[in-house]
Amino acid sequence: MQRSILITGGAGFIGLNLVYYLLEMNYEDVTIFDSLTYAANQRELERLSKERQVQFIEGDVTKQAEVGQLFERSYDVVIHLAAESHVDRSIAEAKPFLDTNILGTYHLLEQVRQGRCGLLLHMSTDEVYGSLAATTSPLTEAGLLRPGNPYAASKAGADLLIHSYVHTFSLPVIIMRAANNYGRYQHAEKLIPKVIMHALENNTIPLYGDGGHRRQWLHVYDHCMAIMTIMEKGVPGEIYHIGGTHEYTNLETVKRILQLLGKDEELITFVEDRKGHDRRYALSSEKLKRQLGWQAVTPFAQGLEDTVLWYRDQWRKGAFR
Repeated sequence: MQRSILITGGAGFIGLNLVYYLLEMNYEDVTIFDSLTYAANQRELERLSKERQVQFIEGDVTKQAEVGQLFERSYDVVIHLAAESHVDRSIAEAKPFLDTNILGTYHLLEQVRQGRCGLLLHMSTDEVYGSLAATTSPLTEAGLLRPGNPYAASKAGADLLIHSYVHTFSLPVIIMRAANNYGRYQHAEKLIPKVIMHALENNTIPLYGDGGHRRQWLHVYDHCMAIMTIMEKGVPGEIYHIGGTHEYTNLETVKRILQLLGKDEELITFVEDRKGHDRRYALSSEKLKRQLGWQAVTPFAQGLEDTVLWYRDQWRKGAFR
């Protein structure tokens, strides 16, 4: 059954991939709402805007009036991806994260409460749990929220606000917490594209601390499949983890990229660690697999190679210059 779908933050990394995925699945009523910050990919947005199934509305989730205008029509599903997400930026200045991630979520919840949305899917993060010990099993959805940086705290705050609205008003909202994503169209401030671009330019690659911080990696295509699975089968009021299949240290990931590009590991330079840098994140996706039938299908080696080659091809075409 066709449904009208609104994607906040649809001009960003995950949003663009999700819109392309929806078009592959023949969805015919997709609206992108985005404020076009530095993280938006306007080149790809222009391409998408030519698709008859896709409408673009420029606006900011932090502006109540603009959100009100957006909901002059109702939507069957709202997928809330709009967020400030770069930890380093949150350490330098936390207020934009509080505004977008908490206030923006509040504005959407109010629209759901007024009956203008049939289902709200909210994208959270594994970072709300803080750092895990090396011997701790991947966390279930019952894990305690202990955010370790302003970005993570703003996402945890949004999650708690959603919980209160679901409890008080019985709203149809689902929280999704995902592992680190990678793939096409990701902004160059993130680890994998940053390393690729530095390596292609034969520039020094700065790596925090000893490079031993461990992360699960989730290919964005697998993430899009998970979102669609939750949209179709998820239970309102629930939380679902979307985890990666394996964990790797940042140093292991960087070395893999250099090997794929035929670059020397001497490009790696260890720099002073980030303040409050969480050592490890790990999510269990067992609930999503057991209850809804989703599991990641992209091996990290394959997904990383595809990503590296895509960025290399784009770089050769001058797309990043």
